[in-house]
Amino acid sequence: MPAYTKESLETLRQRIDLVDVLSSHIDFKKSGAAYKALCPFHDEKTPSFMIQKGDTHYHCYGCGAHGDAIQFLMTHLKLNFVGAVEALAQRFNVHLEVTDEKERKGPNKAALKDSLEHASHFYHFILLHTLEGHQALHYLYKRGIDLDFIKSYQIGLAPAQGGILRKYLHSKFVKDETMIEAGLLSQSDKGYTREFFTDRITFPIRDATGSVIGFSARKYREETFGGKYINTPETPLFKKSRVLFGLNYSRKRIAKERKAIIVEGQIDALRLIHAGFNITVAGQGTAFGEGHVKELTTLGVNQVFLALDNDEAGKTATRKIGDLFQKEGVGVKIVELPPGKDPDALLREEGPEQFLKLLEYSDDYISFLVKQLSPKYDIRTPAGKNELLKEIIRQIRSWEQPVIVHESLRRLAFLTRTPEEMVGVGQEHVPNIYIKTKGNIVLPQINHDRILESDLLHWLLLMGDTSPHFVQVAQQNLKEEHFNDLSCRTLYHAFVSTYSVGKKCDLLALAIAAGQNEAQDLISEILLKRVNKDRAEEHFVESIQKLLNRNWMAEREAVKQKIHSGQFSDDEVTELAKQFDALKHAIPKVRVVDKAKSAPGTVLA
Repeated sequence: MPAYTKESLETLRQRIDLVDVLSSHIDFKKSGAAYKALCPFHDEKTPSFMIQKGDTHYHCYGCGAHGDAIQFLMTHLKLNFVGAVEALAQRFNVHLEVTDEKERKGPNKAALKDSLEHASHFYHFILLHTLEGHQALHYLYKRGIDLDFIKSYQIGLAPAQGGILRKYLHSKFVKDETMIEAGLLSQSDKGYTREFFTDRITFPIRDATGSVIGFSARKYREETFGGKYINTPETPLFKKSRVLFGLNYSRKRIAKERKAIIVEGQIDALRLIHAGFNITVAGQGTAFGEGHVKELTTLGVNQVFLALDNDEAGKTATRKIGDLFQKEGVGVKIVELPPGKDPDALLREEGPEQFLKLLEYSDDYISFLVKQLSPKYDIRTPAGKNELLKEIIRQIRSWEQPVIVHESLRRLAFLTRTPEEMVGVGQEHVPNIYIKTKGNIVLPQINHDRILESDLLHWLLLMGDTSPHFVQVAQQNLKEEHFNDLSCRTLYHAFVSTYSVGKKCDLLALAIAAGQNEAQDLISEILLKRVNKDRAEEHFVESIQKLLNRNWMAEREAVKQKIHSGQFSDDEVTELAKQFDALKHAIPKVRVVDKAKSAPGTVLA
């Protein structure tokens, strides 16, 4: 994750207009010197979400949501810290300088996005305003895709004749180097360059903030060379193993409802989104992997509906994708489409109501497995049924969530009319542990200090502005020396220093003050944690107590080690013993402050 220089972050901080950023996601109304809106973080009928004119923070008087532009993008769009910073930099035209020299090579991401946005407009123009485009439009119209749909999603056409896009981008001062990095040009070993997309209908692929990061392109004529779909090659922006088509349109609702519909094709995804099923994504054909699963589980998804084509390839992909989600503890439902129909055709011919019915009557994943695998075996015979059960049980046992394993085995027993104990229901489930027969077993390193200290910092970042006594309780009880993790110590120092001079601690100011790369990464790590604000004070005090206890026990252990080291005289050992005894009885206790007397900028001794 790149870390940016203090100078470029400060430039960005000065240019951010909070109302401008949030207006893309919320409808504000001006009220005197403030802007009011319905809060996006809880359901309400009377606006309680406010920004004071010139302020850098928002506040909801209904649910207590509070933060700056970065925190809004992280909370509302589920971006990480760097993603939010880059989105703001692009919006306010700020060039971000990275601190690592390796990161400086090649065009920056803003330049890549700019070139792709120009390309998207170019393709869209070719589709709508050229003779060649009219042939592609005829194909789209035949598929029931109208002009409103085409304009809504900026569908375009890469012309069959090469060189036109390149010439157009040159007129926009985009260099060949940038086009190559963005995946718009491909370059041979001999230095020859050609346009990557030709003679194909283009669908822009966008990131969470709506910026174009690549294209998926479909051929509309049989004679066009290559597969039905091709995608932008791997670039600094486009990582095929993580990018989900349509997620920018569906991200907010997916995060809110914690469920998603997964389809194969781009047109399927857009058709469903356009029809109101804006929890839909596509995984670029059947190439759906662990990275895509992680993108959705990061948004909190706990149920997915797989609506892939009802053919052998689609069923195979359904089994694979379902297994990936079940392994992560995400419930899977299988939407059984009529033979020969994809979601696009179903919506055109039978309407959204029919697709909604299919969602309601979708099968669970174990039922799908039994149906799909049964033809492989003669389950009318004991041997065939045994083989079927062995295969499915083996798959279920590979999953990592014990409850999912238990309930799936029960479901399997019910569907196959097999006694539960015979499929292993009730037996202790041990997750897969692979033990090396040779060499050392390498266990993951867990930084307990960082976990404890980042929990404390999370409460300060979350509550410090609106509840000043949180900061003062921390100052009353803790010193920088209480923090063992360097990044946490740096961040704590930056936070308290900023607060102590009466400034609001917006995240960019904190990143600038913290300076080091690891501290900027830590901000993202901290703010993506989920916490219950209803018990904020209780958990905050508990975090301080744990930190004090840890340091108290470490101090005792240090004295104890000196006593048993044999390096001190009898008199010195006696003094150390008294010191140990005094420490033993000096159990630390969190000191609190009077909330009524707390105010931003108060420095406690």
